[in-house]
Amino acid sequence: MTNLTQHAEQLSTTTLLRFATAGSVDDGKSTLVGRLLHDSKSVLTDQLEAVEHASRSRGQEAPDLALLTDGLRAEREQGITIDVAYRYFATPRRRFILADTPGHVQYTRNMVTGASTAELAVVLVDARNGVVEQTRRHAAVAALLRVPHVVLAVNKMDLVDYAEPVFAAIAEEFTAYAASLGVPEITAIPISALAGDNVVEPSAHMDWYGGPTVLEHLETVPVSHDLTGCHARFPVQYVIRPQTAEHPDYRGYAGQIAAGAFRVGEAVTVLPSGRTSTIAGIDALGESVDIAWAPQSVTVRLADDIDVSRGDLIAPADDAPTVTQDVEATVCHVADQPLVVGQRVLLKHTTRTVKAIVKDIPSRLTLDDLSQHPAPGRLVANDIGRVVVRTAEPLALDAYADSRRTGSFLLIDPADGTTLTAGMAGASFAAEADAADDDADADAEWDF
Repeated sequence: MTNLTQHAEQLSTTTLLRFATAGSVDDGKSTLVGRLLHDSKSVLTDQLEAVEHASRSRGQEAPDLALLTDGLRAEREQGITIDVAYRYFATPRRRFILADTPGHVQYTRNMVTGASTAELAVVLVDARNGVVEQTRRHAAVAALLRVPHVVLAVNKMDLVDYAEPVFAAIAEEFTAYAASLGVPEITAIPISALAGDNVVEPSAHMDWYGGPTVLEHLETVPVSHDLTGCHARFPVQYVIRPQTAEHPDYRGYAGQIAAGAFRVGEAVTVLPSGRTSTIAGIDALGESVDIAWAPQSVTVRLADDIDVSRGDLIAPADDAPTVTQDVEATVCHVADQPLVVGQRVLLKHTTRTVKAIVKDIPSRLTLDDLSQHPAPGRLVANDIGRVVVRTAEPLALDAYADSRRTGSFLLIDPADGTTLTAGMAGASFAAEADAADDDADADAEWDF
């Protein structure tokens, strides 16, 4: 029991890093993840035995570590990753949530899903092939999703005799491309996932490389979960009215703070109504507190008895987002059915869901060369493009560049609830954020 208690205390004091892996088919993503799990001793004995058995049945002498993540039958038969595989592991220095994403072009939407909450993306490149079209596509997706840290893992260095010039040329080309998209930090690491070089332990074959291993970088990369410096946002999820003898007049607004911090006595605005009040109290875990911050789940009590319901957003009175019914955004279409101009949808933003219509699809992005295909008229599965959406009710929407939590939304099919599109409000890439003007013109003939 003492060891379990110490382990729990250790995990509570270590930081959490969410990261995603991406790369072309056969670049070795699943092998890298398997090597990370195996060499960091994060694989249970029965899991390893199952992988060894499966490998022997396929005629392989050594265990195929890729099988630790490729669990679907179709994945094992084809030797590829099809769906996002999530893995949880920990070292004494940090906890990790890993999303192993597919490499095929037709699974771009799966990478968007896996990287949407990631703070770091590991992009693999086969040292024999260098930077290819899919490498640029994954770098562009990471830039679109504002992933703050990108690791270029140049894999299969054992197949190019661990040559430093090969690594240097690939790293230079990728770094220049990713930097042009606005990726703030790029780290290049030469590895061999199959042999274990520079994955967990330093490689004896690449003494010319003096940087960190993949695991060392993952353990030490600065990850800030301090959202108190961001624009404070509190989407209301539930209104609490006990109306009991003990709490006859209690009215609280429960939810999870999306960003920033709130204090008792602070002047706030409730959006989209625009009504103002003051925070009279904050309840967290059954106790009153003077301050609460993201991502705590709390109940906020206001000094004034105003109309607040699920879907409303509470923000500081002097730092409230703009309320709009015209949303211009970059989206990734994730449904098999296309998204077309004039289509009626539901738009889900934080805890608020409103009716909307697709007014325009100005362009579709070609990720391999970043060219814009104007006026495509529709987006099909895995397409990334710009859309203009008009909502039936106003939304308090931030730019995605300012907040990944309150700048993102989903478009949903009102008929069956299918998720159609994942959206990011504002400019496409971080490099464009300062120059772009994404205000959509109002449509006088809108019929809502």
